[in-house]
Amino acid sequence: MQARIKEKQEVAKGTLMVVFDLLGHDVDFAPGQYFWVELPERGYEDDRGLRRHISIVTSPNQRGVLGLATRIRDTAFKQTLAALDVGDEVIVEDPKGDLHLPEDTSKDYVFVAGGIGITVLRCMLKYIAEEGLPYRITLLYSNRDRESTAFYDELLELERQIEGLKVVFTMTDDSSWEGETRRIDADLIREHEDRELADYTYIVSGPPGMVNGVADMLEGEGLPEERVIRSRFAGYQLATMSVGPSPGQGQTCVSGRTSSSPPSRHSSDRYSSFLCFR
Repeated sequence: MQARIKEKQEVAKGTLMVVFDLLGHDVDFAPGQYFWVELPERGYEDDRGLRRHISIVTSPNQRGVLGLATRIRDTAFKQTLAALDVGDEVIVEDPKGDLHLPEDTSKDYVFVAGGIGITVLRCMLKYIAEEGLPYRITLLYSNRDRESTAFYDELLELERQIEGLKVVFTMTDDSSWEGETRRIDADLIREHEDRELADYTYIVSGPPGMVNGVADMLEGEGLPEERVIRSRFAGYQLATMSVGPSPGQGQTCVSGRTSSSPPSRHSSDRYSSFLCFR
């Protein structure tokens, strides 16, 4: 379907949020899903082209729009996205994907995000705040530094709005940051939670190395696979942010999370059967 750029906003250094007006077309989707977008040509070319999967960053309650947020890198897709103006038209498809906000509000959740992996969790938290849902969530959000942390101020506001939300930022390479600076590991989680690791359900969102490192660490602590929901995405350029299961074992994290190919497989486990693409 045709869509038009309604809003462009820098939400962190080098990170752009773009909201598309669906031009009267209304879509329903669950917080956590993704959509396809195809951009018009603006003179940038590479072998991956101008079509991508990308996670939805806006809430389902924002009717008639779909939004994305991404690090701006040297791919044709991202350079074109940065070059487009408000009012330019693109092609989008209806949202899809198996990752949904869990419906059970009686459980306690830990959301773990690395870098721009926050997008899918931002969608969920916006929806929870708007609906006044009684979730109990700790968000652990890792970035290199404060200026590259997307939605920093907004997440603090969501923490004020959602009674059951606690937000913990960790900056692994920021000498001016006075808060948490460690990589996300079992000790960090324990220090910010009141109970045992196994008492929580986890959603981990970010590049595969980071997601697998954190999720494998949790499963190594005895959590069953169905309690660790992995949101993975692939097809991006390497960056230098390090987030991992423990100091000295950090995974190389990556940005520019894009893919021009659809998911190649889906696991039978409904909690790990999705791929998110940036």
